[in-house]
Amino acid sequence: MANITATMVKELRDQTGAGMMDCKAALAETDGEMEAAVDWLRAKGISKAAKKAGRVAAEGLVAVAGEGNKAVVVEVNAETDFVARGETFQSMVRGIVDVALSVGGDFEKLSNAPFPGSDKTVAEHLQEMVGQTGENMSLRRSAGFEVSPGVVASYMHSAVAPGLGRIGVLVALESTGDTEKLAAFGRQIAMHIAATNPLAVDIDGMDASVVERERAVYREQAKESGKPDEIIEKMVEGRIRKFYEESVLLKQAFVIDPDQTIEKAVAAAASDIGAPVKIVGFSRFALGEGIEKEETDFAAEVAAATRG
Repeated sequence: MANITATMVKELRDQTGAGMMDCKAALAETDGEMEAAVDWLRAKGISKAAKKAGRVAAEGLVAVAGEGNKAVVVEVNAETDFVARGETFQSMVRGIVDVALSVGGDFEKLSNAPFPGSDKTVAEHLQEMVGQTGENMSLRRSAGFEVSPGVVASYMHSAVAPGLGRIGVLVALESTGDTEKLAAFGRQIAMHIAATNPLAVDIDGMDASVVERERAVYREQAKESGKPDEIIEKMVEGRIRKFYEESVLLKQAFVIDPDQTIEKAVAAAASDIGAPVKIVGFSRFALGEGIEKEETDFAAEVAAATRG
């Protein structure tokens, strides 16, 4: 058997873009023959998957799953909505979110956990699917909550199937009160979060750098008024209060009842639920948010193709 060196692994990796361990396995399977190793990777769909990895995958699905007092949300991306609507992709995402539930939503654990009914990890199964479909796919992110006592409520907006859609929300509520009533109230809060996209549960949870950036912008705007510094600072703080009302969950007007804030709605719900309620956290995953989609001119692409 050939001695597989690090140099050989690097050379194969440079040629194919495949992972280091995949390259090492390919060389071992082909007794160190470089061309045969390239073909082995291609046959396995690994080399093909690596070449697809540079393409933008901003479609796909967000999935939520819950059990008892815990729940998780994941985002799995593909290049086209056509693939995302297919049963094969949806079945894979269901499998991934079930695994996420077993590891508490931890991204690293999820990536390296066995995919259901397979001898591959979740990450390896995704790579295999890339080879089969010809589309770049990725497990982008995951999150989870577990509370005791209390519930983790969920909501899926633009659902394409149970637990699958384009905006998934989890909200964790601590309470010793009636679980069913708490879950119903939590779903209303989750729907609110889907609509308003807050940045934090409360003011203390706000990223200080975000607040300071807003304050700096407001200060520069206020300076244009030519008013004295003490007036400018009052104007800035007024704008910051407005920013909190728009961005902090507890300070937002409840979309279901705009006459009260979420903070007041939580306090009012406590009497019906039978115990105080505290929102301890939330996650909101909107499909493809933050991914720069490549803008293409289809007519120009066709013209370029005809010119060879």
